[in-house]
Amino acid sequence: MDKKEKKSNKLFGLLGRNISYSFSRGYFSDKFKKENLNTCEYTNFDIPEIQDFPSIIEENKKNISGINVTIPYKETVIPFLDEMDNEAQEIGAVNTIKILENNKTKGFNTDVYGFENALKPLLKNHHTKALILGTGGASKAVAYAFKKLNIKYLFVSRNPKNNSQISYNQITEKLLSEYNILVNCSPVGTFPDVEKSPEIPYQFLSEKHLLFDLIYNPEKTAFLSEGEKKGAIIKNGYEMLELQAEESWRIWSS
Repeated sequence: MDKKEKKSNKLFGLLGRNISYSFSRGYFSDKFKKENLNTCEYTNFDIPEIQDFPSIIEENKKNISGINVTIPYKETVIPFLDEMDNEAQEIGAVNTIKILENNKTKGFNTDVYGFENALKPLLKNHHTKALILGTGGASKAVAYAFKKLNIKYLFVSRNPKNNSQISYNQITEKLLSEYNILVNCSPVGTFPDVEKSPEIPYQFLSEKHLLFDLIYNPEKTAFLSEGEKKGAIIKNGYEMLELQAEESWRIWSS
């Protein structure tokens, strides 16, 4: 009886590395409890390398229904998927996987939805250009959202690779007067290293700036605190995470 019940349960999970801290497991476990989704379960698929991904699908093939993807696998998971949603294909990063019939996998990106809808209420008319700090999978979704919002952007990287990227030491007072949205997509400032912040000239920030940090732990990072001191609008990544999680659920349930 127990075995049968186990098979009928729907299993969801988070794919990543060193993810014991994860937002997703707590969020979905609470959601399943609150909404009496008693046949749903959420776990962490913590793997040392992406080559282990197919074995997760194989080992859980009787009841796996959906997977969220986090650092460092949002880009490297793509070659292992059977299908891609058009938007995720264009972005080049996946944070949601739907398990289709015959355990086929399809990649989606709900980070765009989460970021765009968390950011929009904060935008003022003068917010027309943005600096994206970091170049990982999440930064690609942020850039895609900016494209949709008609906001020009530059990536800031420790090792710039092309013309759409600049280095941190190229951020000047003049540049910051023009690019007044700053989004931290790097892990700098995450718990436990809460005293760290991206290396930008914070003295040139003003109330015209908008600082958005994808980090949510701590609630107010050193990056956001520096912006707040200068009168900037600040926001952490918690609402974005909630929105992308609900969008993932919509995809899995449809």
